Amino acid sequence: MRLGIVFVFIGCAAVLLAQAPPPVILEVDIENYVFYYLDVVDPAKLATSAAPVLAAPGRVFRWQVSIADVTAVNGRPAKGLYAGRSMPLQSTTRPTPGQAIADIGSFGLNDAHLVILQPDGTEIGSLFGLGVGGTTAPPGAPKGAAVHNMAVAGGTGAFLGARGQWAYKQALGGTTRSVSMVEDPSNRRVHGGSHRRDIIHLIPASWPEVTNLATGPAIYHAEDFSLVGSQKPARAGEQLIISVSGLGPTRPGSDIGKPFPPYGDGTKYEVSSPVEVTVNGQQARVVNKIGWPEATNMYRVDFVVPDGTAPGMASIGVSVAWINGPEVKIPVR
Repeated sequence: MRLGIVFVFIGCAAVLLAQAPPPVILEVDIENYVFYYLDVVDPAKLATSAAPVLAAPGRVFRWQVSIADVTAVNGRPAKGLYAGRSMPLQSTTRPTPGQAIADIGSFGLNDAHLVILQPDGTEIGSLFGLGVGGTTAPPGAPKGAAVHNMAVAGGTGAFLGARGQWAYKQALGGTTRSVSMVEDPSNRRVHGGSHRRDIIHLIPASWPEVTNLATGPAIYHAEDFSLVGSQKPARAGEQLIISVSGLGPTRPGSDIGKPFPPYGDGTKYEVSSPVEVTVNGQQARVVNKIGWPEATNMYRVDFVVPDGTAPGMASIGVSVAWINGPEVKIPVR
């Protein structure tokens, strides 16, 4: 009942912040990266060898599939799948027979598919890229991007509607393996492959926004649901509740554009993506991240103000799936 009463107040008085956050940089680490070349004519031979099988010498116009494991995003542990497909062109300004003449050097036409999971296997979302591989990074790419010139064509889940640009940043080690499609990919982790880091300059379609009331941000004391404000500041070590939009899919799922179900059956619609809260740049412990019952695109995030937070106006930041929202300020005593 208390949740419903509080949300009625929010719904009547809230005005969402219009400020858009800056673009996001995702540094995605992948391991066991292997190229599988289509170098056989007989389809009955595909994926039949448990032993490593090196690819025949490369030629243009020969399809290739690459597969790898996601291990981290922005230094945080993650899981997932990288799968790419390309048609090698081997373009160059000075081609030898069998290479393609062009004004730039490149490896080939690429499409890339990246599915990112939390360490427990919960899916966060996917990103899809299209472009040219093996050439220089696009103009304006983040510092450190080295090769590949691909556009982020879209995404799913937490990255629904995202766009941007995608490049390869640096090798992290391991052995680059170019193998025949005769090799069975079920043994990819056994035989190993290379490690690398992709850098994705992402422009999200949505981001977290703390609900803004006439009196300030909708952040409440967990003990009695009273608003945090000048008359009742927050305290270091205290648990607070934020009303925030834009946190994306939940588990179990809820239809987009419809309110989360009532809280009567006790089901909590937990946000599928990692949610982080910072106080003056210091990471706070997140206790809860759920859809707000009977509200549309509104979520409840409970967090604990870090011990040692200095008195005064504190900056509160919320991020989901490494996408940062605009910061708000609350008083701390």
